[in-house]
Amino acid sequence: MDRVAALTGTGTYFEDFPVGRKMRHARGATVDEVENNYLSKAVVNTAQAHWNEHASRGGNSPLGEGRVVFGLITGSMVIGLASQDTAENAIAEVRLDKLRFTSPVHHGDTIYAFSEVIAAEASPERGDAGLVTFKHWGVTHDDRVVFEGERTVLVKRRSHWGAR
Repeated sequence: MDRVAALTGTGTYFEDFPVGRKMRHARGATVDEVENNYLSKAVVNTAQAHWNEHASRGGNSPLGEGRVVFGLITGSMVIGLASQDTAENAIAEVRLDKLRFTSPVHHGDTIYAFSEVIAAEASPERGDAGLVTFKHWGVTHDDRVVFEGERTVLVKRRSHWGAR
């Protein structure tokens, strides 16, 4: 085994992702004001639901009480929470598709991630890796689905990169 391969887990190679495999990822993450404030302002997402506390209080917003978390933060958190289990042996991120933000997330909500392998195929360009497509979804601590999306990752094959 080469020194780099020794740093990753043994169950996250292309061969470990049969179509239909489902995963509940171990960690959750609570969304704080820092993530929402910084990124919403850095990308100049001027939607008042992200920036204006006054407009979001007292029943003034159809999206619930308090500022709404920028959707790309929610999606990034779900994919990040899934990455150790799905992309630890990734060579490249290939595609992110079919993103849906199904329910608002507010400061203080905790997000948990789930994944399902929906496709796995040989890479047309590389014999040492395969393409795995995951459906990811994120739920809050109160079981509201808040994000769904598909992600394709180029993943190392154990036969080329694993223990020899």
